[in-house]
Amino acid sequence: MSGATLVRPVPSTRRDLAWRWVHVFVAAAAMVGTLPGRTHGLGLFTEPILADLALDRESYGFLNLAATLLGALFCLPCGWLLDRFGTRAVLAGIMLALGGVVVAMSRLVGQGGAVLALSVPWASGTLHVPIDLFLFVLLTRGLGQSALSVASLALIGRAAGRRAGLAMGCYACLTSLGFMGAFGVLRAVIPDYPEWRPVWAGIGVAVVALSVVCGLLVRDRFLAAEAVTPAAAPAETSYALGQALRHPAFWTFSLATSFYGLVASGTSLFNQSLLAERGFDRRVFLNVTVVGIPVGLASNLLGGWLVTRRPSHRLLALASLALAGTLAAFPSVGAEWQVYLYAAALAASGGFITVCFFTAYRRGFGPAHLGKIQGAAQLLTVLFSALGPQLFASAQARLGSYLPLFPYLAAAALALGLASWLAPLPAQPGRSS
Repeated sequence: MSGATLVRPVPSTRRDLAWRWVHVFVAAAAMVGTLPGRTHGLGLFTEPILADLALDRESYGFLNLAATLLGALFCLPCGWLLDRFGTRAVLAGIMLALGGVVVAMSRLVGQGGAVLALSVPWASGTLHVPIDLFLFVLLTRGLGQSALSVASLALIGRAAGRRAGLAMGCYACLTSLGFMGAFGVLRAVIPDYPEWRPVWAGIGVAVVALSVVCGLLVRDRFLAAEAVTPAAAPAETSYALGQALRHPAFWTFSLATSFYGLVASGTSLFNQSLLAERGFDRRVFLNVTVVGIPVGLASNLLGGWLVTRRPSHRLLALASLALAGTLAAFPSVGAEWQVYLYAAALAASGGFITVCFFTAYRRGFGPAHLGKIQGAAQLLTVLFSALGPQLFASAQARLGSYLPLFPYLAAAALALGLASWLAPLPAQPGRSS
């Protein structure tokens, strides 16, 4: 592609390679640090926040949706900052800001603040949105789910280099384990406190502490090194953001991953209700949650191994086709073993799609403008994830069931799978797409 720049990798030393794995752990820890800015993290505190601030559910739902959509815009300047100032300073700065915002939010006063009254077409009445709460949620979404996710992905992308499969698989696995551990700690701690503020403030303090650790351990000078000798280090093509946006592979990888995020956010939020429609009780719902975890972790590791040996666009296509089949089959699920098979297939396809997403942009578009490119891709994933629960809720409210939505979701996954098969990543010297 005209205008692309060539970047010759820096030959690596043993110390570079050792520090690469330090960066893998740091990147995973940073992604876990996005917890207060994610739906599942904030969701642990929804009920006490509503009670403490005397806020109705419709108003809070609209506040959260608007904050998530606007917070997605943080992805773009974060990408520019990463490319301009380096990963270490930006990563630590974002985490420090996020931790400070979370601590400040814990001091929010429930009465006396300015409230914005809104009328929206789908609401049953006037919505009352506290402006101070909206700003705090906006900042946690923007700094956490958006900006810090971009910084984490940029760190692992640059640290893993072109031979990224094993590192990306470990990163995905460590991230999943980290979230599991964090949720386990919070579920154990929350019942010991009568209100939400001390625990929420504690999360902020933990993120601030993590920012110091990340600032000490990230080494920008090691991020350009490749595990090759000087004679075997061909120049690598780096694409600018505009060039990447004109390449079909950017859109197939970004949209396929974002669509999976839409499905995952919608099904995870309403999974108990979805299964109840098929006649399954809470016991099955809890078992399904457990089944998906080891399958997802295993698919992360297997996907990381396969992506070094097979074209990543073909792996993404096969995972999207598997997702399409899983979604198409769900309305016919009737036996308990079929529910577990559905959950395993959904987790496995998601694990492969996630690893393909993590590896694609560095492998295809080079390191020079990786922050801006991954920022644009992350923007799409945040938008789709925000719209997923609304789509599932609207389908149930308007159609009386979630099930009519599934054939359309399956058709979309099928189309994205076929498009991915036909859109390889840009060719790089010494690497297949």
